[in-house]
Amino acid sequence: MTTTLTSPSPPVERGPAADLLTADDLLRLYSEGVRGELIRGEFCETVSSGGEHGEIAMNMGGEVRSFVRPRRLGRVSGSDSGVLLERDPDTVREPDMLYISAETLPLDVRVTKYYEVVPDLIVEIKSPSESRDAFTDKLRMWLSYGVRVAWGVFPETRTVEIHVAGATTTVLTDADTLDGGEVLPGFTCAVSGIFEL
Repeated sequence: MTTTLTSPSPPVERGPAADLLTADDLLRLYSEGVRGELIRGEFCETVSSGGEHGEIAMNMGGEVRSFVRPRRLGRVSGSDSGVLLERDPDTVREPDMLYISAETLPLDVRVTKYYEVVPDLIVEIKSPSESRDAFTDKLRMWLSYGVRVAWGVFPETRTVEIHVAGATTTVLTDADTLDGGEVLPGFTCAVSGIFEL
């Protein structure tokens, strides 16, 4: 999914600062069919990234969820969920996939709005319209908020980058096996399987 800065439409009630939106404003936009994220109160419209992008997201989510759910390790969710990362001004971002451990957010807690905890793991899939630098910046942004591991998926090269704060980035090809490291010990999947449509 890609994001572009744009003015929100239709108009909504504004937050404390006249030119900034809140997370609640963003939820109201969603109810009116407008999709986007907030970056420090500024609305960023999200646009569809195409079929391949969505299929890869489902493949990745399916692999992780099939490992997590039977073991009751936590939650796996897709981009529509949204993560509220900061307030005043509000930042709400949508990774293509996220995993939140049961230790971070107990499974008996119902979440009807945005997640208000930092995910343990996020996955972002590079869209054709995104520059390499912008995509890398997005992965680093997640780490700056405290995400333990960010997986960056590159459909064009069929590679996956593993980003961990303070560590060297690891690049896996479709001949390699992706593992969950310290965040999801025991999880593995073939990188090639992520790209199989």
